Amino acid sequence: MADPRILYKDDVDFATLALQSPAFNKFLKPNGQLDFSDPQAVQLNYILWIQDLLDTTSDTYTDCYDPDRKVTGLDIGTGSSCIYPLLGCAFRSKWRFAATDIDEKNYQYARQNILRNSLQSRILPFLTKPTDPLIDLEKLGLDSIDFTICNPPFYASVSELISSAAAKSHPPRSACTGAEVEMVTDGGEVAFVQRMIVESCQLTTDCQWYTSMLGKLSSVHTVLDTLKAAGVRNWAVKEFVQGTKTRRWAIAWSFQSARPTKDVARGIPGLPKKLLPFPSLFAFEAPPSLLDDFYEHLQELFDNKEIEWRFDRITSTAWGWARGNVWSRAARRKTVDKEATGKNRDDGVERPREPRFTFRIQLHPEKATSTVLEVDVRWLAGLDTVVFESFCGFVKSKLSEPKLEAKPKSLKS
Repeated sequence: MADPRILYKDDVDFATLALQSPAFNKFLKPNGQLDFSDPQAVQLNYILWIQDLLDTTSDTYTDCYDPDRKVTGLDIGTGSSCIYPLLGCAFRSKWRFAATDIDEKNYQYARQNILRNSLQSRILPFLTKPTDPLIDLEKLGLDSIDFTICNPPFYASVSELISSAAAKSHPPRSACTGAEVEMVTDGGEVAFVQRMIVESCQLTTDCQWYTSMLGKLSSVHTVLDTLKAAGVRNWAVKEFVQGTKTRRWAIAWSFQSARPTKDVARGIPGLPKKLLPFPSLFAFEAPPSLLDDFYEHLQELFDNKEIEWRFDRITSTAWGWARGNVWSRAARRKTVDKEATGKNRDDGVERPREPRFTFRIQLHPEKATSTVLEVDVRWLAGLDTVVFESFCGFVKSKLSEPKLEAKPKSLKS
Protein backbone atom coordinates (compact mmCIF):
# COMPACT_ATOMS: atom_id res chain seq x y z
CA MET A 1 0.00 0.00 0.00
CA ALA A 2 1.30 3.47 -0.88
CA ASP A 3 2.39 5.77 1.93
CA PRO A 4 -0.77 7.66 2.95
CA ARG A 5 1.25 10.78 3.79
CA ILE A 6 0.92 11.84 0.17
CA LEU A 7 -2.70 12.70 0.91
CA TYR A 8 -1.65 15.48 3.24
CA LYS A 9 1.43 17.16 1.75
CA ASP A 10 -0.17 19.31 -0.96
CA ASP A 11 -3.56 20.24 -2.33
CA VAL A 12 -5.29 17.05 -3.38
CA ASP A 13 -7.65 16.27 -6.24
CA PHE A 14 -10.02 14.17 -4.15
CA ALA A 15 -12.31 13.47 -7.13
CA THR A 16 -9.46 11.80 -9.04
CA LEU A 17 -8.49 9.76 -5.97
CA ALA A 18 -12.11 8.66 -5.60
CA LEU A 19 -12.12 7.30 -9.14
CA GLN A 20 -9.04 5.24 -8.32
CA SER A 21 -10.31 3.96 -4.97
CA PRO A 22 -13.93 2.92 -4.27
CA ALA A 23 -13.06 2.72 -0.56
CA PHE A 24 -11.94 6.34 -0.61
CA ASN A 25 -14.94 7.41 -2.70
CA LYS A 26 -17.37 6.76 0.14
CA PHE A 27 -15.75 9.59 2.13
CA LEU A 28 -16.26 12.13 -0.68
CA LYS A 29 -19.09 14.68 -0.67
CA PRO A 30 -20.90 15.74 -3.91
CA ASN A 31 -18.86 18.98 -4.05
CA GLY A 32 -15.62 17.00 -4.29
CA GLN A 33 -14.49 17.70 -0.71
CA LEU A 34 -13.55 15.07 1.84
CA ASP A 35 -16.30 14.37 4.38
CA PHE A 36 -14.62 15.07 7.69
CA SER A 37 -17.82 14.17 9.52
CA ASP A 38 -16.86 10.55 8.95
CA PRO A 39 -14.66 9.48 11.88
CA GLN A 40 -12.57 7.12 9.76
CA ALA A 41 -11.40 10.07 7.64
CA VAL A 42 -9.79 11.92 10.56
CA GLN A 43 -7.85 9.18 12.41
CA LEU A 44 -4.97 8.54 10.03
CA ASN A 45 -2.75 11.46 11.04
CA TYR A 46 -2.48 10.12 14.59
CA ILE A 47 -1.34 6.72 13.32
CA LEU A 48 1.18 8.37 10.98
CA TRP A 49 2.65 10.36 13.85
CA ILE A 50 3.09 7.23 15.97
CA GLN A 51 4.82 5.61 13.00
CA ASP A 52 7.21 8.58 12.93
CA LEU A 53 7.80 8.38 16.69
CA LEU A 54 8.74 4.71 16.45
CA ASP A 55 10.77 5.09 13.24
CA THR A 56 12.92 7.88 14.68
CA THR A 57 13.50 6.16 18.03
CA SER A 58 14.39 2.64 16.94
CA ASP A 59 17.64 0.96 17.93
CA THR A 60 18.83 1.10 14.32
CA TYR A 61 19.43 4.88 14.67
CA THR A 62 18.54 5.45 11.02
CA ASP A 63 15.43 7.63 11.55
CA CYS A 64 13.78 5.43 8.91
CA TYR A 65 11.09 2.78 8.80
CA ASP A 66 12.39 -0.67 9.65
CA PRO A 67 10.05 -3.14 7.88
CA ASP A 68 11.39 -6.01 10.00
CA ARG A 69 10.61 -4.43 13.35
CA LYS A 70 7.79 -6.14 15.23
CA VAL A 71 5.60 -3.61 17.05
CA THR A 72 2.86 -4.09 19.64
CA GLY A 73 0.41 -1.30 20.42
CA LEU A 74 -2.37 -0.89 22.94
CA ASP A 75 -5.54 0.98 21.92
CA ILE A 76 -7.16 2.27 25.10
CA GLY A 77 -10.90 2.62 24.49
CA THR A 78 -10.93 1.24 20.98
CA GLY A 79 -14.62 1.99 20.33
CA SER A 80 -16.98 0.07 18.10
CA SER A 81 -15.00 0.66 14.91
CA CYS A 82 -11.63 -0.46 16.33
CA ILE A 83 -10.29 2.05 13.82
CA TYR A 84 -6.75 2.61 15.13
CA PRO A 85 -5.75 -1.07 15.16
CA LEU A 86 -7.34 -1.57 11.72
CA LEU A 87 -5.41 1.37 10.27
CA GLY A 88 -2.17 0.41 11.98
CA CYS A 89 -2.31 -3.15 10.70
CA ALA A 90 -3.27 -1.96 7.21
CA PHE A 91 -0.16 0.19 6.84
CA ARG A 92 2.40 -1.81 8.85
CA SER A 93 2.55 -5.56 8.29
CA LYS A 94 4.52 -6.31 11.48
CA TRP A 95 2.21 -4.38 13.82
CA ARG A 96 -0.22 -6.06 16.19
CA PHE A 97 -2.58 -4.67 18.82
CA ALA A 98 -4.40 -5.25 22.05
CA ALA A 99 -7.62 -3.22 22.06
CA THR A 100 -9.64 -2.49 25.22
CA ASP A 101 -13.09 -1.07 25.83
CA ILE A 102 -15.38 -0.83 28.85
CA ASP A 103 -18.60 -0.90 26.81
CA GLU A 104 -20.07 -4.31 25.94
CA LYS A 105 -21.61 -3.13 22.65
CA ASN A 106 -18.39 -1.45 21.54
CA TYR A 107 -16.48 -4.60 22.39
CA GLN A 108 -18.82 -6.82 20.35
CA TYR A 109 -18.81 -4.50 17.32
CA ALA A 110 -15.01 -4.23 17.52
CA ARG A 111 -14.74 -8.04 17.49
CA GLN A 112 -16.93 -8.17 14.39
CA ASN A 113 -14.82 -5.57 12.61
CA ILE A 114 -11.64 -7.47 13.44
CA LEU A 115 -13.11 -10.70 12.08
CA ARG A 116 -14.52 -8.95 9.01
CA ASN A 117 -10.99 -7.78 8.17
CA SER A 118 -9.43 -11.20 8.97
CA LEU A 119 -7.15 -9.64 11.58
CA GLN A 120 -7.98 -11.83 14.57
CA SER A 121 -4.38 -13.07 14.67
CA ARG A 122 -3.06 -9.50 14.98
CA ILE A 123 -5.71 -7.63 16.98
CA LEU A 124 -6.94 -8.99 20.32
CA PRO A 125 -9.94 -7.18 21.88
CA PHE A 126 -10.49 -7.11 25.65
CA LEU A 127 -13.59 -6.10 27.60
CA THR A 128 -12.48 -4.21 30.70
CA LYS A 129 -14.11 -2.49 33.68
CA PRO A 130 -14.03 1.24 34.47
CA THR A 131 -12.13 0.42 37.65
CA ASP A 132 -9.45 -1.62 35.84
CA PRO A 133 -6.04 -0.13 35.10
CA LEU A 134 -5.90 1.54 31.71
CA ILE A 135 -2.63 -0.21 30.89
CA ASP A 136 -2.88 -3.68 32.44
CA LEU A 137 -0.09 -5.58 30.69
CA GLU A 138 -0.54 -8.65 32.87
CA LYS A 139 -4.21 -9.00 31.90
CA LEU A 140 -3.28 -8.49 28.25
CA GLY A 141 -0.67 -11.23 28.48
CA LEU A 142 2.13 -8.88 27.49
CA ASP A 143 5.52 -8.22 29.07
CA SER A 144 5.96 -4.92 27.26
CA ILE A 145 4.48 -2.82 24.46
CA ASP A 146 5.83 -0.27 22.03
CA PHE A 147 3.10 2.34 22.34
CA THR A 148 -0.34 3.23 23.57
CA ILE A 149 -2.89 5.04 21.42
CA CYS A 150 -5.94 6.69 22.90
CA ASN A 151 -8.72 9.13 22.03
CA PRO A 152 -10.03 9.79 25.54
CA PRO A 153 -13.49 11.09 26.49
CA PHE A 154 -13.40 14.88 26.02
CA TYR A 155 -16.00 15.97 28.55
CA ALA A 156 -16.33 15.87 32.33
CA SER A 157 -20.14 15.64 32.26
CA VAL A 158 -23.10 15.30 29.93
CA SER A 159 -24.04 18.92 30.63
CA GLU A 160 -20.59 20.06 29.47
CA LEU A 161 -21.02 18.04 26.28
CA ILE A 162 -24.44 19.61 25.60
CA SER A 163 -23.30 23.17 26.35
CA SER A 164 -20.23 22.73 24.14
CA ALA A 165 -22.40 21.59 21.22
CA ALA A 166 -24.86 24.44 21.78
CA ALA A 167 -22.04 27.01 21.79
CA LYS A 168 -21.07 26.15 18.21
CA SER A 169 -22.71 28.52 15.73
CA HIS A 170 -22.31 25.98 12.91
CA PRO A 171 -22.47 22.18 12.81
CA PRO A 172 -19.10 20.63 13.64
CA ARG A 173 -16.89 19.88 10.66
CA SER A 174 -15.58 16.70 12.19
CA ALA A 175 -17.37 13.81 13.73
CA CYS A 176 -18.39 13.61 17.37
CA THR A 177 -20.34 10.40 17.09
CA GLY A 178 -19.33 8.46 20.18
CA ALA A 179 -21.63 6.94 22.75
CA GLU A 180 -21.80 8.67 26.15
CA VAL A 181 -19.20 6.31 27.60
CA GLU A 182 -16.80 7.42 24.84
CA MET A 183 -17.50 11.15 25.28
CA VAL A 184 -17.81 11.66 29.04
CA THR A 185 -15.60 10.73 31.99
CA ASP A 186 -15.06 12.17 35.46
CA GLY A 187 -12.64 15.05 35.10
CA GLY A 188 -12.74 15.00 31.31
CA GLU A 189 -9.79 14.28 29.05
CA VAL A 190 -7.23 15.88 31.37
CA ALA A 191 -8.10 13.61 34.29
CA PHE A 192 -8.13 10.59 31.98
CA VAL A 193 -4.63 11.29 30.63
CA GLN A 194 -3.35 12.16 34.10
CA ARG A 195 -4.51 8.70 35.14
CA MET A 196 -2.43 7.31 32.27
CA ILE A 197 0.57 9.29 33.53
CA VAL A 198 0.23 7.85 37.03
CA GLU A 199 0.17 4.31 35.62
CA SER A 200 3.08 5.04 33.29
CA CYS A 201 5.21 6.13 36.24
CA GLN A 202 4.79 2.60 37.60
CA LEU A 203 5.35 0.81 34.29
CA THR A 204 8.12 3.19 33.08
CA THR A 205 10.14 1.45 30.33
CA ASP A 206 7.64 -1.41 29.86
CA CYS A 207 6.15 0.82 27.15
CA GLN A 208 8.34 2.88 24.83
CA TRP A 209 5.79 5.60 23.99
CA TYR A 210 2.69 6.46 25.99
CA THR A 211 0.47 8.61 23.76
CA SER A 212 -2.95 10.19 23.79
CA MET A 213 -4.97 12.55 21.63
CA LEU A 214 -6.51 15.68 23.17
CA GLY A 215 -9.45 17.77 21.99
CA LYS A 216 -8.46 21.07 23.61
CA LEU A 217 -5.20 22.99 23.35
CA SER A 218 -5.61 24.07 26.98
CA SER A 219 -5.51 20.38 27.92
CA VAL A 220 -2.11 20.06 26.25
CA HIS A 221 -0.70 22.74 28.56
CA THR A 222 -2.14 21.10 31.68
CA VAL A 223 -1.00 17.59 30.76
CA LEU A 224 2.53 18.74 29.90
CA ASP A 225 2.76 20.50 33.27
CA THR A 226 1.75 17.20 34.89
CA LEU A 227 4.41 15.30 32.93
CA LYS A 228 7.13 17.73 33.93
CA ALA A 229 6.04 17.59 37.57
CA ALA A 230 6.29 13.78 37.37
CA GLY A 231 9.92 14.08 36.26
CA VAL A 232 9.39 12.97 32.64
CA ARG A 233 12.35 14.16 30.54
CA ASN A 234 11.43 12.79 27.10
CA TRP A 235 8.19 13.85 25.44
CA ALA A 236 6.72 14.90 22.09
CA VAL A 237 3.74 16.96 20.93
CA LYS A 238 1.78 17.20 17.70
CA GLU A 239 -1.05 19.19 16.16
CA PHE A 240 -3.33 17.49 13.64
CA VAL A 241 -5.16 19.72 11.17
CA GLN A 242 -7.96 18.37 8.98
CA GLY A 243 -9.68 20.60 6.47
CA THR A 244 -9.69 24.29 7.39
CA LYS A 245 -11.15 24.23 10.90
CA THR A 246 -10.76 20.88 12.65
CA ARG A 247 -7.81 20.63 15.02
CA ARG A 248 -6.75 17.97 17.46
CA TRP A 249 -3.56 17.60 19.48
CA ALA A 250 -1.52 14.70 20.78
CA ILE A 251 1.13 14.19 23.40
CA ALA A 252 3.59 11.35 23.89
CA TRP A 253 6.03 10.61 26.65
CA SER A 254 8.70 8.02 27.29
CA PHE A 255 10.89 6.78 30.12
CA GLN A 256 13.31 5.34 27.58
CA SER A 257 16.15 7.45 26.26
CA ALA A 258 15.70 7.37 22.45
CA ARG A 259 14.94 10.88 21.15
CA PRO A 260 12.60 11.47 18.19
CA THR A 261 13.61 13.88 15.44
CA LYS A 262 12.97 17.56 15.97
CA ASP A 263 10.07 17.82 13.53
CA VAL A 264 8.35 14.78 15.04
CA ALA A 265 8.75 15.91 18.65
CA ARG A 266 8.02 19.63 18.31
CA GLY A 267 4.86 19.57 16.19
CA ILE A 268 2.65 22.26 17.77
CA PRO A 269 3.26 25.73 16.31
CA GLY A 270 3.14 28.51 18.88
CA LEU A 271 3.41 26.29 21.93
CA PRO A 272 5.43 28.06 24.67
CA LYS A 273 9.10 27.14 24.55
CA LYS A 274 9.05 25.82 28.11
CA LEU A 275 6.52 23.18 27.06
CA LEU A 276 8.36 22.01 23.96
CA PRO A 277 10.90 19.19 24.25
CA PHE A 278 14.53 20.15 23.78
CA PRO A 279 15.51 20.12 20.07
CA SER A 280 17.25 16.90 19.08
CA LEU A 281 19.08 18.49 16.14
CA PHE A 282 21.84 21.09 16.11
CA ALA A 283 23.18 22.44 12.82
CA PHE A 284 26.15 24.68 12.10
CA GLU A 285 28.32 25.70 9.18
CA ALA A 286 31.89 24.63 8.45
CA PRO A 287 34.28 25.23 5.55
CA PRO A 288 33.92 22.78 2.62
CA SER A 289 37.50 21.60 3.21
CA LEU A 290 36.20 19.60 6.20
CA LEU A 291 34.80 17.07 3.75
CA ASP A 292 38.29 16.05 2.62
CA ASP A 293 39.57 15.01 6.04
CA PHE A 294 36.44 14.61 8.14
CA TYR A 295 37.53 11.22 9.50
CA GLU A 296 40.89 12.58 10.66
CA HIS A 297 39.19 15.47 12.46
CA LEU A 298 36.86 13.04 14.21
CA GLN A 299 39.87 11.01 15.33
CA GLU A 300 41.33 14.09 16.98
CA LEU A 301 37.94 14.91 18.42
CA PHE A 302 37.09 11.57 20.01
CA ASP A 303 40.22 9.53 20.57
CA ASN A 304 41.26 9.19 24.24
CA LYS A 305 37.92 10.61 25.44
CA GLU A 306 36.03 7.42 26.35
CA ILE A 307 33.83 7.80 23.27
CA GLU A 308 33.01 4.77 21.14
CA TRP A 309 32.30 5.66 17.54
CA ARG A 310 32.09 4.36 14.01
CA PHE A 311 32.26 6.08 10.66
CA ASP A 312 30.70 5.64 7.23
CA ARG A 313 32.81 7.31 4.54
CA ILE A 314 30.13 6.93 1.87
CA THR A 315 27.58 9.04 3.75
CA SER A 316 30.10 11.18 5.70
CA THR A 317 28.36 10.14 8.90
CA ALA A 318 29.65 9.24 12.37
CA TRP A 319 27.72 7.55 15.17
CA GLY A 320 28.98 7.54 18.74
CA TRP A 321 28.25 6.65 22.35
CA ALA A 322 29.50 8.00 25.67
CA ARG A 323 28.63 7.74 29.35
CA GLY A 324 27.88 11.39 29.96
CA ASN A 325 30.15 14.35 29.41
CA VAL A 326 33.64 12.96 28.79
CA TRP A 327 34.92 15.83 26.62
CA SER A 328 34.89 18.82 28.99
CA ARG A 329 37.92 20.12 30.88
CA ALA A 330 36.37 18.86 34.12
CA ALA A 331 36.03 15.36 32.65
CA ARG A 332 39.64 15.42 31.46
CA ARG A 333 40.85 16.55 34.91
CA LYS A 334 38.88 13.71 36.48
CA THR A 335 40.58 11.24 34.12
CA VAL A 336 44.00 12.62 34.99
CA ASP A 337 43.25 12.35 38.72
CA LYS A 338 42.11 8.77 38.32
CA GLU A 339 45.25 7.86 36.41
CA ALA A 340 47.44 9.55 39.01
CA THR A 341 45.74 8.34 42.20
CA GLY A 342 43.63 5.40 41.11
CA LYS A 343 40.56 7.13 42.59
CA ASN A 344 37.68 9.07 41.10
CA ARG A 345 37.14 12.68 42.14
CA ASP A 346 33.60 12.45 43.57
CA ASP A 347 31.78 12.49 46.91
CA GLY A 348 31.43 8.73 47.19
CA VAL A 349 27.65 8.85 46.85
CA GLU A 350 26.12 6.19 44.60
CA ARG A 351 23.80 7.61 41.94
CA PRO A 352 21.56 5.99 39.32
CA ARG A 353 23.48 5.52 36.10
CA GLU A 354 22.29 7.76 33.30
CA PRO A 355 21.47 6.13 29.95
CA ARG A 356 24.35 6.49 27.56
CA PHE A 357 24.45 9.57 25.39
CA THR A 358 24.17 8.61 21.71
CA PHE A 359 24.74 10.93 18.78
CA ARG A 360 25.15 11.17 15.03
CA ILE A 361 27.26 13.74 13.17
CA GLN A 362 26.67 14.11 9.46
CA LEU A 363 28.01 16.31 6.70
CA HIS A 364 25.75 17.40 3.86
CA PRO A 365 27.86 17.85 0.72
CA GLU A 366 24.69 18.00 -1.40
CA LYS A 367 23.90 21.34 0.26
CA ALA A 368 27.44 22.70 0.18
CA THR A 369 28.46 25.92 -1.55
CA SER A 370 31.93 27.15 -2.39
CA THR A 371 32.22 28.63 1.11
CA VAL A 372 29.87 26.70 3.40
CA LEU A 373 29.30 23.06 4.39
CA GLU A 374 26.37 22.11 6.64
CA VAL A 375 27.06 19.91 9.68
CA ASP A 376 24.24 18.27 11.65
CA VAL A 377 24.52 16.90 15.17
CA ARG A 378 21.57 14.60 15.95
CA TRP A 379 20.75 13.63 19.54
CA LEU A 380 19.75 9.98 19.20
CA ALA A 381 19.50 8.90 22.85
CA GLY A 382 19.99 10.26 26.32
CA LEU A 383 18.00 12.16 28.93
CA ASP A 384 20.33 15.00 29.92
CA THR A 385 19.84 18.12 27.80
CA VAL A 386 22.90 19.75 29.36
CA VAL A 387 25.10 16.93 28.05
CA PHE A 388 23.74 17.37 24.52
CA GLU A 389 24.21 21.15 24.63
CA SER A 390 27.76 20.74 25.87
CA PHE A 391 28.55 18.18 23.18
CA CYS A 392 27.18 20.45 20.43
CA GLY A 393 29.37 23.30 21.65
CA PHE A 394 32.40 21.00 21.80
CA VAL A 395 31.87 19.68 18.26
CA LYS A 396 31.18 23.09 16.77
CA SER A 397 34.28 24.62 18.36
CA LYS A 398 36.45 21.93 16.78
CA LEU A 399 34.81 21.55 13.36
CA SER A 400 33.55 25.01 12.41
CA GLU A 401 37.18 26.10 11.89
CA PRO A 402 38.98 22.75 11.59
CA LYS A 403 42.74 22.61 11.99
CA LEU A 404 44.53 19.32 12.19
CA GLU A 405 47.36 19.14 14.66
CA ALA A 406 50.76 18.92 13.03
CA LYS A 407 51.97 15.36 12.98
CA PRO A 408 55.58 14.66 14.09
CA LYS A 409 57.95 14.17 11.22
CA SER A 410 59.26 10.68 10.61
CA LEU A 411 62.80 9.98 11.81
CA LYS A 412 63.44 8.30 8.50
CA SER A 413 64.77 10.61 5.82
